[in-house]
Amino acid sequence: MRGLRRGPPAFTAARAALRYDAGAKALILPFKHRDAVEMARPLARHMARAGRELLAEADMLLPVPLHRWRLFARRHNQAALLAAALSRLSGVPHRPLLLRRLRRTRPLGEMGARDRAMELEGAFGLAPGAARLLAGRRVVLVDDVLTSGATADACARALLAGGAARVDVLAAARVPDPRMEGA
Repeated sequence: MRGLRRGPPAFTAARAALRYDAGAKALILPFKHRDAVEMARPLARHMARAGRELLAEADMLLPVPLHRWRLFARRHNQAALLAAALSRLSGVPHRPLLLRRLRRTRPLGEMGARDRAMELEGAFGLAPGAARLLAGRRVVLVDDVLTSGATADACARALLAGGAARVDVLAAARVPDPRMEGA
């Protein structure tokens, strides 16, 4: 379990437009895996409402990056499409190339939170010159689905190490925490 961090995530706040249930899956899975890129704008409208406070304080939007081979296979990065649509709606500039996925990671879908965190350790970094653009900025990290928070945490750690003042997360949907079900 080398270097696995425990405790609160590196990001400050997280918001999601939808609960990741059957209805949300019907919208997001075709967007993510079947080239239904036209879903970016309607999903971004919901995200803009859910993340109004985060967007009001943001200096820039950054999508969670895909590794180049996954991007090649999918032909689009759904988080980048959402960030671009959110930028148009909110006026907050998006910088799709500042954060990079440095190495391939296994698909996280069936992993638990601890395995996700271990798989993502050291997976993200900054593009050359990114630290200058990040210095002292409030960043909203954009993703399609927030599951355990491991991806957002790994990205936030890289951004904060690069000089960002604050990182918040805005997702299209959030997988419910099973510990909170029935509470």
